Amino acid sequence: MEIKSLRYFLAVAREENMSRAAELLHLTQPTLSKAIKALEDELGKKLFTRHSFSISLTEEGVLLRDRAEDLVSMADKIEQEFLSLDDVTGGELYFGLAESYQIRYLASALKQLKERCPGLRYHITSGDTEQVTEKLDKGLLDFAVVCSTPDAARYRFLEFPEADRFGLIVPSDHPLSRKAQVTPEELAGLPLFCSEQSWENDVRPWAGRAFDRLHLEGSFRLSYNGSMFAKEGLGCLLTLEHLIDVSPESGLCFIPLSPTLALRFYLIWNRYQTFTPIAERFLEQITASFSLLA
Repeated sequence: MEIKSLRYFLAVAREENMSRAAELLHLTQPTLSKAIKALEDELGKKLFTRHSFSISLTEEGVLLRDRAEDLVSMADKIEQEFLSLDDVTGGELYFGLAESYQIRYLASALKQLKERCPGLRYHITSGDTEQVTEKLDKGLLDFAVVCSTPDAARYRFLEFPEADRFGLIVPSDHPLSRKAQVTPEELAGLPLFCSEQSWENDVRPWAGRAFDRLHLEGSFRLSYNGSMFAKEGLGCLLTLEHLIDVSPESGLCFIPLSPTLALRFYLIWNRYQTFTPIAERFLEQITASFSLLA
């Protein structure tokens, strides 16, 4: 199975139309159709269902699409890594980032590195710990930022300088809005929004025996989206400080939790990873930056 064939397949899957995909790939439609047919014959499975004016993926096609996206991304990353081996002024970096205001330290390190290496290009994927570590383990990322203690047998890591404080986002006119802190008991029975990861890994141990009386109204991977639901009065958002605008004009406020719940963030990379020159330079830069902040 060739990478070129997978690129053809992904183009057809995206466009759901053989003619449009052929045009984008600068191929004739018969050539593309022949390539897709050869791929189906090689796998022994039908990948597309043909309709009058479009095509759609079969179940086997959906499976191949998910695998092919990773394989093509990996091929692109390998190609860029080899191209950058002799590039002393740039290269490609791939990051998977959890949400935290401390990402500003990473951005600052990248800015300083780019001043010395103007050819630096970076690619950012956002997600929770499970999402970004999956990509890191597949080799699709160079570094990830996570908010759970890394497995030292699998990863090397740097700890970010500060801890992120957890709290509650509510509308400014909410009954809890004037409180200096909020306890698990005060959250009992309220509709709450939270990421599934934080709900299980952070809120559950924080709330203790009161956890069974807490109600998860809905889960959000992105805090901003959750804050829009909170602003409409649909529930209260449990999230980290500084992620949501709580200025007087925002209509929202942030209330710290009691007892305090704070999370540590980590920059991680695979223990046995071989870095490109630009990745080594970034690691040196951010290590030095963190040392100054310690």
